[in-house]
Amino acid sequence: MYAKVREPLLHLPNYTVPAFAERLARHGGEPGFEAVLAFDAEGRPVGYAYGNTVESGDRWWKRIGAVDPAFTGAPTLALKEIGVTVPHRGTGLARRVHDKLLAGRSEAYASLMVNASAGDGKVRRVYESWGYEAIGTSRPSPESPVLTAMIRPIGSDG
Repeated sequence: MYAKVREPLLHLPNYTVPAFAERLARHGGEPGFEAVLAFDAEGRPVGYAYGNTVESGDRWWKRIGAVDPAFTGAPTLALKEIGVTVPHRGTGLARRVHDKLLAGRSEAYASLMVNASAGDGKVRRVYESWGYEAIGTSRPSPESPVLTAMIRPIGSDG
């Protein structure tokens, strides 16, 4: 499913399937890991989201730089990946998968990183409409584009 979601980007080093598999294996072993999958009526996977808990001092925060201690002082859900296949974009599926991932979490905040140029800024605007606000930038790896770090309260409806 990842390859279907990211197909136009698979030629870029940070988006290759092996690079994703390495990240997923690492993230899957981190505290608070949870994944949500969405399936179509025929039982085919069409969307996903996953994340894990990050605490003060986690590399998630260190890569962003100076972040308000109000955000870093308590456990936060780091939303590491979210995606839906092309036929399901614009249907609200991404929001439903996102909300399912956040439902019942004990963390005070959810944080994510987005390529601000993705979709000519549309993806960032979607996250803003879900209640996220920018708190800094990050470049998780040399192969990664510069990402905008965003955060919102978990209890927020966006």
